[in-house]
Amino acid sequence: MNHITEKIKEIEAKLPAGVKLVAVSKLKPVETLMQAYEGGFRRFGENYVQELSGKFENMPKDIEWHMIGHLQSNKVKYIAPFVSMIHSVDSFKLLVEINKQAAKNDRVIDCLLQVHIAEEDTKTGMSEEELLEIINADQLKSLKNVRILGLMGMSTFTDDLYQVRREFKSLKKIFDDVKSMGKTSDNFSMNEISMGMSGDWPLAIEEGSTMVRVGSAIFGSR
Repeated sequence: MNHITEKIKEIEAKLPAGVKLVAVSKLKPVETLMQAYEGGFRRFGENYVQELSGKFENMPKDIEWHMIGHLQSNKVKYIAPFVSMIHSVDSFKLLVEINKQAAKNDRVIDCLLQVHIAEEDTKTGMSEEELLEIINADQLKSLKNVRILGLMGMSTFTDDLYQVRREFKSLKKIFDDVKSMGKTSDNFSMNEISMGMSGDWPLAIEEGSTMVRVGSAIFGSR
């Protein structure tokens, strides 16, 4: 068993049932990802469209690719043929474009709505008000080629774990509030919360995360 596979197995052994690991592989070469692949791992997260597309072309086709970085509408067409999930949907405009490009490829793309929970302006994501506008939009039901499965959030980059926990709690509360609205349909449900990274994923799981995005704890620092 190689070193990277060992790290993945260590983390997965600590995950509760129902919590999924996304190995964040941005800026790592294909050779490094293939070590994880050869160890049986299949779920990778990328931040940049060009890099994601290149890795898709050069790696086996049974990989579940997750787009976790900021996504511009004009770049959606490059990943729509193959991406498994887009975590970073931060506007209705982007959701409409994902639906359009998914339809062109005769696909349904799973999406998470990204909510801004950090005390940093550099982090993207929508406000709770903007989230509710999307959820209550009449047009949402017409988007047959996307499937909203939950929420994503990025905490503040800080050593203050009390603050990080507070931000995770805020996302879980929003998630629970939306879920309690009882609005479910073929293209909308609240099942997943993507929060937690290398430095704080155990904390995120304690606060209700169902999907953790771990990079440096697997692949080493960039």
